[in-house]
Amino acid sequence: MISLLISTEQLQQNLHDVNALIIDSRSYKEYSRGHIPGAVNLDLFAFHWFDTSEKGITSFNEQMRKILSFAGIDENKKIIFYDNVSGMLAARGVWLCLYFSHHDVYMLDGGLKKWAADNFELETKSNPFSPSNLKSPIDSAIIIGFDDLRDNLGKAIIIDARSPDEFNGVVSRAAREGHIPSAINLDWVENLDKVGTLKSDKELLSLYQFEKNSNIITYCQGAYRAANSFLALKKLGFKNVKVYLGSWGEWGNRLDLPVEN
Repeated sequence: MISLLISTEQLQQNLHDVNALIIDSRSYKEYSRGHIPGAVNLDLFAFHWFDTSEKGITSFNEQMRKILSFAGIDENKKIIFYDNVSGMLAARGVWLCLYFSHHDVYMLDGGLKKWAADNFELETKSNPFSPSNLKSPIDSAIIIGFDDLRDNLGKAIIIDARSPDEFNGVVSRAAREGHIPSAINLDWVENLDKVGTLKSDKELLSLYQFEKNSNIITYCQGAYRAANSFLALKKLGFKNVKVYLGSWGEWGNRLDLPVEN
């Protein structure tokens, strides 16, 4: 198992660590209303990506490296992402850092909701970026595109982290309804407890009842909820987990790919 979480108490104790970079992954509107002291704002929901062709992945790598560098992420920093709870935006940030082989990265467990509930300080002033030059290599072991996913249908456990209505085609957010063939619907909200922190390992293991050496692929609409399920699985010690970057936003809009309802 690997630790990808940091508690509010741990963050409070390290709030003024010069080697730590705290990133608020919510919208700027939310950030401006109150955020953790010293945090910079990087609205990760603005960076969807629905092209996982070879050329598309290359472009994604180039653009995300520039964005993460602009935010100040480099190999020497301890990175902490947060959003309102242990949510999909912070999880996306953690997954992105892992994808760029930066392993000193964490999600604030419980997010700003728990930070505020613990009566820790907030501020409203905006903090400037200190751009860096992120040079670490890509970790292709935790990403998959549509071609490789199509070739792995029936060979890997595919987890659809969307809602049951999206999975069953009741709610459509693409040209086609339904889900990727053989996918299992495990809604990402089941990863969280009532206060917005990740559930205990025991509770999560009752949800993800797979062999630890299984090949697992997570997806959702845009690989945000899927990133949260990725983190939950890594927290439990699953070794072979990939996120389908294009998710249903790509798969459901490609008429050459199979679907189930």
